[in-house]
Amino acid sequence: MRALATILASLAALIPGATGAERTAHSGPTSVVRIDSVGFISGEAKPAYLMTRTALSSPSYDVIDDQGAVVMSRTVPEHPQGSWSTTYPYVYRLDLSGLHAVGTYRVQVHGSAATTSPPFEVVASPATLWQPVVADAVRFFQNQRDGTDQVAGPLNREPAHRHDAAARIYRTPRFPHPYRSDRIQGRLHRIGHRTVDVEGGWFDAGDYLKFTHTAAYADVLLEASQRALAGSAPQSLVDEARFGEKWLAKMWDSRTRTLYLQVGIGSGDNHSYYGDHDLWRLPEADDHDRKAKDRFAAAHRPVFRAAAPGHRISPNLAGRVSAAFALAAQNDAATPTRARHELATAMAIYGLAKTRHPPRPLITANPVGYYPEDSWRDDMALGATEIAVAKAALGDNGAHYTHAAGHWVMAYLAHEASTETFNLYDTSALAEFDLAQLSAAHPVNHPSISRSALLRGLERPLARAAKRAGRDPFGAGGYYDEFDVDSHTFGLIAVAQMYDVASGSSVYRTFATEQRDWLFGANAWGASFMVGEGRNFPRCMQHQIANLAGSRNGATPLDVGAVVNGPNDRSLFRGGLGSLQDGVRRCPADRSDPYAAFTGHGSRYLDDVRSWQTSEPAIDMTGTALLAAALQF
Repeated sequence: MRALATILASLAALIPGATGAERTAHSGPTSVVRIDSVGFISGEAKPAYLMTRTALSSPSYDVIDDQGAVVMSRTVPEHPQGSWSTTYPYVYRLDLSGLHAVGTYRVQVHGSAATTSPPFEVVASPATLWQPVVADAVRFFQNQRDGTDQVAGPLNREPAHRHDAAARIYRTPRFPHPYRSDRIQGRLHRIGHRTVDVEGGWFDAGDYLKFTHTAAYADVLLEASQRALAGSAPQSLVDEARFGEKWLAKMWDSRTRTLYLQVGIGSGDNHSYYGDHDLWRLPEADDHDRKAKDRFAAAHRPVFRAAAPGHRISPNLAGRVSAAFALAAQNDAATPTRARHELATAMAIYGLAKTRHPPRPLITANPVGYYPEDSWRDDMALGATEIAVAKAALGDNGAHYTHAAGHWVMAYLAHEASTETFNLYDTSALAEFDLAQLSAAHPVNHPSISRSALLRGLERPLARAAKRAGRDPFGAGGYYDEFDVDSHTFGLIAVAQMYDVASGSSVYRTFATEQRDWLFGANAWGASFMVGEGRNFPRCMQHQIANLAGSRNGATPLDVGAVVNGPNDRSLFRGGLGSLQDGVRRCPADRSDPYAAFTGHGSRYLDDVRSWQTSEPAIDMTGTALLAAALQF
């Protein structure tokens, strides 16, 4: 389960490690070098960062190759890039951009700040660097699969929740405090006697809930990544995008015109039944769980509707779900029969959007506090844009949807636009980019479609993030004292590429490189925030499958490709991490925190199964990383 700060504080009591003593901090070394340990492309900028406890008098540093030979010698700048904390008040930026030869290297600093960096690679092309990221991101989605169709992989995934194939439909539960707790008040009330097949799909995060809201966003990302890679898309990506679409198709009943919202509940009523978050287990165990109190948590999970049959749907849902089907139609354009069926589904769902009087709050999940959504015009713009692009791919007249896309983009820019970058809560960038590309290929004379406005919309979050990065000692454009910074930062990389392609420039290329560097190790903690990428990635995530079926020390088997939340507001850790929920496997080093010494700028990062605030992965986070990677080559 993932949610924003409005609900997380109270949910802490429901999730392992919410109370008790915090781990003992290490004092930390005198100096450290932070660098992108995934690597650099030969011709790009190559920053590294030296963190020290004391000011330096321009000591020298060398770059040495894997044979120990010095290939570059430089002097540490006289003035630091900035300050990180009282422990590390000096951060110096080291420029390795003159390093071009493909190989493995280290940075070696001399003098009073003597230290050596982790090894890093210089590679020849973007594809060499990003292809493994694409492949690993897809593997994460494979590990998130529910149902009978499994890819066993190193985590030995097995069929799970097969009873979802005959799930019972229930009314929306009553949550007395939907933004502060996911506990349900009272009984669950079944609607009628029919069942629906909602087997399959992806688990949302470290738990086993399935949400249409997040699954649709994730499938948009997989389909868009497949489209971007075209013939270079690995078959695993094509298959996974199809897998996500298959489940979304089950969540849409075309006969009754009903969109189903979610499978499962987070927590029970505290008395007569449990929810998913009350148990810690492998998912396949649920099929054999016969305990009466576990009935809604395990073997017979409830399914809920987004709206009554035939009634209008919250526009954020209608927009993103229709976009997923329209993107599938684009990728399947060479098979017109299938593509036209997907396009018809997209148009049917889009047509049910309740845009005149949208529900308040917008409907995302039960409770809505899991994913509190403020905007919907971005989703409507995305749905209309992708339908228009699909129509163009099939040779149909899509002018109506092109005009609708322009209308909703401009409405979004006028009423909802912020400096938020592309992520689960703001899909506008993909709509703006695809509409700009579509209007360039198929010019439309319509006052609501302005290429300059579309470019300004794309650039808005980039400009602010670049300004922030210019003031940050590690060049970070994201807010690492807020939730979802890793997803937001991958979003910045994706949008930077979209803007540069749409504008025919390379304005944000260096900025995007710096954001990738930050994600993969050039940050205060020296951590890569994507499992399997670089040297020091998450080892003990708050993720049930990874915890119970994987290693907890960085060795195989791993849940590769998982992107965690990343650093967060240090105040979220007041009161400590505490005890473990029954069934959780302890982290090997859970009595000490190797990252504690590097807390700074109001943020903290922990790699611990109890630290849901920083170490829980989710499909939207990894999906955003996947699209960012796919757009690079």
